[in-house]
Amino acid sequence: MKNDSFEPSVYLNPLKLAFKKAANKQNAIGMKAYMLNQFEFYGIKTPERDAIVTSFLIINRIQEEPLLKEVVQYMWDREEREWQYAAIDVFKSHRLLWKSRSIQLIQYCLTHKSWWDTVDGIGSDWIPTYFLIFPEKQISVTQKWNRSNNMWLQRSCILFQRSYKKNTNIQLLSEYIQQHQLSKEFFIQKAIGWALREYSKTNPEWVKSFVESQNLAPLSKREALKKINI
Repeated sequence: MKNDSFEPSVYLNPLKLAFKKAANKQNAIGMKAYMLNQFEFYGIKTPERDAIVTSFLIINRIQEEPLLKEVVQYMWDREEREWQYAAIDVFKSHRLLWKSRSIQLIQYCLTHKSWWDTVDGIGSDWIPTYFLIFPEKQISVTQKWNRSNNMWLQRSCILFQRSYKKNTNIQLLSEYIQQHQLSKEFFIQKAIGWALREYSKTNPEWVKSFVESQNLAPLSKREALKKINI
């Protein structure tokens, strides 16, 4: 599917029709309220949306990285929140097409229509996978994000290693937590606790010692020690 004739809206039309068919106004009201009325929704719950997107992707594959970028960005700019959730699935299902420059798209999605749902969805897959594919980018990118004034980029720096377990870069984790431990932002305090809690499943003694040596917010400390028997 190339190129000069490629239109994301045409490629995505079967998905759009499926979303409209599955729309549920009553669900949409509740889903919108849960997200503090920041986004519109079709009202499609996760299991049904996952099934729709999976069926779409079985038939509709993208062959080139520039086209993947076009599609994901087009989806990200749609009004209904289900488009962003689906974009996360579309991008991760085409990881063999990712390039080093794909970090630009990742950053775009982290900083547009940002809220915990999409930021953490990206942080659960795109970011850790990208840095496994392009490990040479890990420090430079996350340090840049960490120095930014964007809370969601900072949260992503703290959380991206939570699935790395024994491969966690402890120095980097410590650095980012220490730089933000006095933050008053709920989502930063929560991220610190979450990152430490996940790593405590691998190295509880280190986490316990680290928490004791820092001036963490009560929320961060409580979350960090949840899985540790003290």
